[in-house]
Amino acid sequence: MTREERQLREAIIAKCRWMNASGLNQGTSGNISARYKDRMLITPSATPYDAMKPEMIASMPLEGEHGSWEGPLQPSTEWRFHLDIMRGRPDVGGVVHTHSTYATVLAIARKPIPACHYMMAAFGGNDIRCAGYARYGTAELSELALQALEGRNGCLLANHGMIAVGANLDKAMWLAVELETIARQYYLSLALGAPHILSEAEIAETAKGFSTYGLQTPKPKPESKAKSGPKPAKARAAKAAARQRVEKKHSGKR
Repeated sequence: MTREERQLREAIIAKCRWMNASGLNQGTSGNISARYKDRMLITPSATPYDAMKPEMIASMPLEGEHGSWEGPLQPSTEWRFHLDIMRGRPDVGGVVHTHSTYATVLAIARKPIPACHYMMAAFGGNDIRCAGYARYGTAELSELALQALEGRNGCLLANHGMIAVGANLDKAMWLAVELETIARQYYLSLALGAPHILSEAEIAETAKGFSTYGLQTPKPKPESKAKSGPKPAKARAAKAAARQRVEKKHSGKR
């Protein structure tokens, strides 16, 4: 195991522990995967995160025998949609699946999330779709999830939970947090009545703004100082006068 791979395995475990500590997930119901070269690293099945060690993370080939794996423990029972997402989406480097409360509540009600907040633009469209129901770990669930994720970075799974995907592990976890946040906001807005939904044009405008968000405008370069040369007479006179005042002050203290 290379140092780089070990660090990625440790990052997966740290993310698992964080999402439980933050309330984004409960127990071992969630699972996380990350792309590493031509393989996928994924959390093992039914293993408490606090007891997880880097060597326990399962490794699966992105090409070749579908479902084969290496490691001391079996991969998560949800390995199918993790693997199929990474096979079908070269842009995805990390996948986070959780049973977060508000996203799961909406998934139970089978309610997709419309553009109730401008952060919907981070998911690649005007809504978060809700995939149809299929038993966990099945090929059918994987197919439904892939359909719901078409052109999107997140989706709900009917009567189950949610999936967030990103270019890397950090981005995937950030989007998982954003998805749960939007789900909570949408749920609470429904309690007030009919929430106002943003238009396609408004979401497109936000998406355009995201393309430059965080990019700092470079500071103008300071003007180069003139090469040292004879100082102006006025500057020399001022400096000499200042020196005389200092000398006079010190001479008076003797």
